[in-house]
Amino acid sequence: MNLIERAGLAALLRLDPELSHGLSIRALAAGLVPLSGVVTSPRLASTVAGLAMPNPIGLAAGFDKNAVAVAPLMRAGFGHIELGAATPRAQPGNPKPRLFRLTEDRAAINRFGFNNEGAAAIAARLARRPAGIPVGLNLGANKDSADRAADFADVLRISGPHIDFATVNVSSPNTERLRELQGRAALAALLAGVLAVRAALARPVPVFLKIAPDLAPAELEEIAEVALASGIDGIIATNTTLARDGLKSALSSENGGLSGAPLFEKSTRVLAALARLTAGRLPLIGVGGVGTAEQAYQKIRAGASAVQLYTALVFGGLSLGAEIARGLDALLARDGFANVADAVGSGIADWT
Repeated sequence: MNLIERAGLAALLRLDPELSHGLSIRALAAGLVPLSGVVTSPRLASTVAGLAMPNPIGLAAGFDKNAVAVAPLMRAGFGHIELGAATPRAQPGNPKPRLFRLTEDRAAINRFGFNNEGAAAIAARLARRPAGIPVGLNLGANKDSADRAADFADVLRISGPHIDFATVNVSSPNTERLRELQGRAALAALLAGVLAVRAALARPVPVFLKIAPDLAPAELEEIAEVALASGIDGIIATNTTLARDGLKSALSSENGGLSGAPLFEKSTRVLAALARLTAGRLPLIGVGGVGTAEQAYQKIRAGASAVQLYTALVFGGLSLGAEIARGLDALLARDGFANVADAVGSGIADWT
């Protein structure tokens, strides 16, 4: 992190978290943030579900919900970025305050509730994005929808021509009863609808499923079975957690999903269990608590073909993605791996 980024981050950390978030997006869109450019090497270059990535470190959904800073984010050193979540119709989300910075825990709690400008507005911006790294969109459902399963398909129908991959997000804890769509029958029907829309696109894109970290072993087995049978292209593990174990911050009792450092162990254990259940038949993307190159490496060794982060940027700045990618390159070289794919799953036993 250079001096300019360090000073800007220090200023943002003194402000209300949601205001800070909004200001950071505006600064990016205005070209005021130093960018790392593409970070890659023969070891880092990866292919996940047919997507060619210069490195396996991605930006998780939630940072740029409305696709207003796509071009600069594509030059920030990530190997891919995920935007959204988008819902068919615009919605304001939950009342403020709805984002809480847990500095002592290097974590955050949010209860945004899929606030976004709607799929049409987001798709219009995505249609103008430049070529470069893969850009995906997190698909969501409107809070007041009569058919939430259909909402996911509708967002893909609107945005599909302008994205490189789509993620079905049934794991946000901030939309009432959304996580019920992770059950076997509901999930199978939902994915079938989304994949039918994908098949009708002029350029069908990979579809991923994002799951919660709070699933019981039997529930995780069901999800793995449905995912393998459905024809989706991968699983993102995991979203935020409702657990509050071991937190120090006075804000730890706020309702919402917890992300950041405290989620690392829980999400990595779910990832490794999923890697065993799917046995290499589906690529996995590891998310949850990644803030260092070593943690990204542990996710890969636990079964992830790629990794995403978001909350760590609050404390480490936007350049953290590029720093982690470079550090991962060194770790792969240290341990004699010729590429990321060779390291995937090499440490599953440490987490199961």
